[in-house]
Amino acid sequence: MMQKLRDKQEYYLVPLVFVVVVAIWEYAVKAFEISQVILPAPSAIGSAMASQVQTAFFWNNVRVTTQEALVGFAAATIFAIVAGTFISQIKIVEKVALPYLVGFQAIPKIALAPLFIIWFGFGMTSKVVMAATIAFFPILINIIEGLRSADAEQIRMLRVFGASKFQIFHKVQVPNAMPFFFAGLDVGLLLAILGAVVGEFLGSQEGLGNMVLTLQYNFDTAGMFSVLIVLSIMGIIAHSVIKAFQRKFAFWGDNDHIVGT
Repeated sequence: MMQKLRDKQEYYLVPLVFVVVVAIWEYAVKAFEISQVILPAPSAIGSAMASQVQTAFFWNNVRVTTQEALVGFAAATIFAIVAGTFISQIKIVEKVALPYLVGFQAIPKIALAPLFIIWFGFGMTSKVVMAATIAFFPILINIIEGLRSADAEQIRMLRVFGASKFQIFHKVQVPNAMPFFFAGLDVGLLLAILGAVVGEFLGSQEGLGNMVLTLQYNFDTAGMFSVLIVLSIMGIIAHSVIKAFQRKFAFWGDNDHIVGT
């Protein structure tokens, strides 16, 4: 009973903190007469967002960024599953491939964006590649870690009873890796959104990243904040969707042990 009461209190604490912070922000901006160009009040940001959502231009940019992020995320997931499976199951592949993957991960991804634009142009392809590149490594590391962390005693027992490598992989390693896998997906999808926006910052004619730059040129700080809030909402929705799939397909584990972030 006490636990339920505490959970209920924590549930109401989140919106309460939001209301308090917004109220203090609104008061501070007006009390100290802060320029709207420097720091707009929440009411101004809300007004800018209300104006934006009524335009087809805004929703087209949301669609473009969402599409870039989802396609990049899907590509990263497929490659991570294939690479993670081979690396975790075949020692020679691990020794040969993993050092190169780690070295590639050490490269700041924003430094690759100009190359992607040269190779793939200013269209959607370069943004998809950027999103996939940033999302790939966390998913890969979580897959490898999950497949490797299967119970050694259980694997030895199955081998004694004559189980094949595929049976061990299918019955033990894959179920064990599922919580890790969804943990990687959770981080990877958020990074895919980030990758798409970074690509749009550096070279694009549409998307939320390009929209932020346009608003910057017009000194529309309230509009910029509203786009950032939209990106935050997209991240929250992405996280919620992954968590829902995890509760359905990997309910036996948790993702408190996220690796590779």
